[in-house]
Amino acid sequence: MTSFAPGTRVRVKDAWPEAGGPVHIRTPHYVRGEVGTIVRHLGDFPNPEDIAFARPAPDRGLYHVSFPLKQLWPDASGDELVIEIYDHWLEATA
Repeated sequence: MTSFAPGTRVRVKDAWPEAGGPVHIRTPHYVRGEVGTIVRHLGDFPNPEDIAFARPAPDRGLYHVSFPLKQLWPDASGDELVIEIYDHWLEATA
């Protein structure tokens, strides 16, 4: 399990496991490959991607990650979008 402190810049992995067959993914397409900022650690929970198929589900860190709206949608107005993302989808970035 990876641990990220608030304020850490992270990149959401640009992975597409659903292309290989039936999977349960909780990471939205529109943030894959994007850089955001850790807001807070919400706790550790069994991985829902495994639970969906009755597989053993290791605990994973769940984080609030913030993205500037303009980064995701150039025509957007507003401040930010905060999404819950599990740690195995996140990579630390400089």
